[in-house]
Amino acid sequence: MSTLTGQNHTPGFAHPVRDAQKVFRAVLKALAEPTTPQRVDVGLQPPAPLGSTTGAIILALCDDQTPIWLDPTLRASDDIVAWIAFHTGARIVDRAEEASFVVAEPSTAPRLGVLEQGTDEEPHRSATLILDARDTTGSSVLTASGPGIRNTAEWDGAGLPPGFLLQWQENRALFPRGVDVILTAGDTVRGLPRTTALIGPDTTGETLNADEERNN
Repeated sequence: MSTLTGQNHTPGFAHPVRDAQKVFRAVLKALAEPTTPQRVDVGLQPPAPLGSTTGAIILALCDDQTPIWLDPTLRASDDIVAWIAFHTGARIVDRAEEASFVVAEPSTAPRLGVLEQGTDEEPHRSATLILDARDTTGSSVLTASGPGIRNTAEWDGAGLPPGFLLQWQENRALFPRGVDVILTAGDTVRGLPRTTALIGPDTTGETLNADEERNN
C-alpha cells in the first residue's frame, strides 16, 4: 500500500497555477508542432525514477477523473504512486487499456493497439502515451510530415519503442481515433499526434515498418 511521506506532502509545483499553465502550453505546442522540442522548465523534483518533465506533465494534465497506468518500474515505487495520488487525486489502474494516460520507459511501453482508441464520435477519449525518453538516442533519421509541419521535419526518433513504426502506421489508419504520444527528455517535450506520418530515409513507410517489425 502507498503511504504519504514528507516528500509526498511537498508541493508539486512551486507556483501551482502558473507552472501548470506553462506545462500545459508546452504540451499543446509540442502536439501542434510535431517532433519539435518544447522547453518545460518548472523546477519539479518528483520521486525517483519518475522524470521531472514527465512528472510535470502528469501534474498539469491529470486530476481525480484521470485513470493512469504506470510501467512496472514506476508502479513498484510507493513514493511515486502516493505522490501522484496526493497531488492529482488520479487513480492508478492495473491495465493499460483502462488508462487515459499511459506512462512508461520506451522498453516497457505497451503496444499502441491495446490502448484506448476513442470512438469516431468521441476521438478525444483515446489514451495518451507518455514516454520518458531520458538517456535514449535515435537509431536512424525519420522524416515526419502532416499537420503542424511545414513540408517535412527530420528527427532521430530517440525514445520510440522497438517496433514502433508499424504500430504507428496502424494507429494513423484509425483516424480520427488513435493514440497520441508525448516524449520527454531533460527539460523538453516532443509531441507525436496521431495525424503525423513517419517514414525512414530512402524507403517507403511500408517497407521500413515491415523490416523493423521482423527484426523485433
